[in-house]
Amino acid sequence: MATGTRPPEPPESPPNYTKYRSRPQFLSRRTRAEGLEALRGKKPAPGTRGPITWGRVVKWVAIALATWIGISLIAFLISAQIESGKVSGEVDRFLAGGLPLTSKSTILVLGSDARVKGHAEPGANTIGAPSRSDSILLIRTGGGASARLSIPRDTVVDIPGHGRNKINAAYALGGSALAVQTIEQYLGIKVNHLVEVDFANFPKLIDAMGGIDYKGGCVVSRINGGFRNGGYTLRLPSGKHHISGKQALALARTRHNLCNPRENDLSRARRQQKIFSAMKSRVTSPWAFIRLPWVSWNAPKAIRSDMSGPSLLGLFGALAASGSPATRVLRPDGGITLPDGGAGLAVSDAEKRREVRRFLRG
Repeated sequence: MATGTRPPEPPESPPNYTKYRSRPQFLSRRTRAEGLEALRGKKPAPGTRGPITWGRVVKWVAIALATWIGISLIAFLISAQIESGKVSGEVDRFLAGGLPLTSKSTILVLGSDARVKGHAEPGANTIGAPSRSDSILLIRTGGGASARLSIPRDTVVDIPGHGRNKINAAYALGGSALAVQTIEQYLGIKVNHLVEVDFANFPKLIDAMGGIDYKGGCVVSRINGGFRNGGYTLRLPSGKHHISGKQALALARTRHNLCNPRENDLSRARRQQKIFSAMKSRVTSPWAFIRLPWVSWNAPKAIRSDMSGPSLLGLFGALAASGSPATRVLRPDGGITLPDGGAGLAVSDAEKRREVRRFLRG
């Protein structure tokens, strides 16, 4: 080797390369062929959002609607659980029970003449004190049934343990238990469930719906003595009106219409049926769907019932699916004098049997 020459350098070793492999995306089903097609512009590249399509829009709308309905159902069940137990347990002895959604059921709806505290004329009963039932309505629903029967509050009947009196006195004498017992004995039918309208919260339910549309004749009435006596004065011209909860309550309770002094309890029963139908129409409208959680929360608060949350939900479902039949009314054929000298209405046995048959067939 010549002096001053360097020894040859060893050949360089090939460079070390670190290989990285991408982790497959969770729930991704894309194949290599799909990736090539994406590069060619035929499909969106992996990890990128595809174009907005009608299918995707429908999917997300369906998810939003299901979530909204779920929230409403939870609100209803929680509210119903909070309100449960407000009806005396004694009434259960006279109720047949059953599921209103799947089987034909008779529901007794009572509204008392108790006034909300602070809004009563002198001498009126306030809520919590003994009071008479202001309205008596039987509803036949569930299992394809759909019927309504109203009993005039001044109808004279035999009240168990108390003799002859107006039917609305049963509630004042023995609460809901005696009212159910009296009606079952008078009509010869079994009542499955009881619903008492809570006048303190009924307007809140109407307002939660955003009000209701009512169409009818002129009504002017002074509820609980009118404004001058701490009550409420209602003035509704003839025609169609969008009314609030307070107006709807006053309309349902109007017995003496200053616009038409010839009206009676039959006229009031027809107005109550119109309000009931208007509420049902409102609940099934798009406007109420927007407010559905608020409606669901307030619905159990507007009533007192022997039913638990799921059974009460079944009742509302049955009512929504049963249509809006006309309310039949027991028609009196004359007057009768009570033992205490008061006057009431007499209903013939033939009229009673005829209306009961129609009601049970419904």
